[in-house]
Amino acid sequence: RRHVLQASQQLTEIINSETSTESPQPSGDAEPADEEESGLHCLWVDKFTPRRYTELLSDDYTNRCLLKWLKLWDTVVFGKENAVKKSKPGAEARPPFNQPKEQQNKWKTKVQLTEEILEAELDQHKRPKYKVALLCGPPGLGKTTLAHVIAKHAGYNVVEMNASDDRSPEVFKTRIEAATQMKSVLGANEKPNCLIIDEIDGAPTASINVLLNIIHQKDAEGDAAAGAGRRRRREGGLLLRPIICICNDQ
Repeated sequence: RRHVLQASQQLTEIINSETSTESPQPSGDAEPADEEESGLHCLWVDKFTPRRYTELLSDDYTNRCLLKWLKLWDTVVFGKENAVKKSKPGAEARPPFNQPKEQQNKWKTKVQLTEEILEAELDQHKRPKYKVALLCGPPGLGKTTLAHVIAKHAGYNVVEMNASDDRSPEVFKTRIEAATQMKSVLGANEKPNCLIIDEIDGAPTASINVLLNIIHQKDAEGDAAAGAGRRRRREGGLLLRPIICICNDQ
């Protein structure tokens, strides 16, 4: 018993000496301890939420489609030309099994068909054909998390608004225009905004009409404007930023 007590006392002294030499500045170790304490009190959904595209556990097909649609805005937002995959001419000249074109489409995968739809020609302002993406599904599916992660992955500053909170069409229009036309200047890196409208199914009909006017009406006015100067003024109000809408009931 005496030998055991002596051995334990020696181990205690060794451990105390090692910890004292590893942490000569106890004041600097207070911050990580505070962070650990704050981490213990946060919700698990916040602590383990995905922060990168590779950490997403949602449907990979949906993730890829949303990311591909968001990358179609690169020409307008970032001034980048999208690298569109072109099939080899030899493959087009020799279709498999010498089948007609209608039967060839049956053999294409769901991903290939969706990519062909998304890679449709851009409009005159280099914007994609579909200006708004809609994510729908039951609560807890990860729709908001998916929108945030993919927007950050594509290089955007996320601006989120709740459609059910802003019941007034005037406030709804003001917030949409502010998010899609103004730049983020608070952060160190000025990134373009990507607007995420949550609970779009709770918005009144007047607010939905405001959103539709922002998407479509400006195009019609820009096409109908006569003269280059007038057209340039019209283009100032065009929707030049992506909008992602989220709802539970499509």
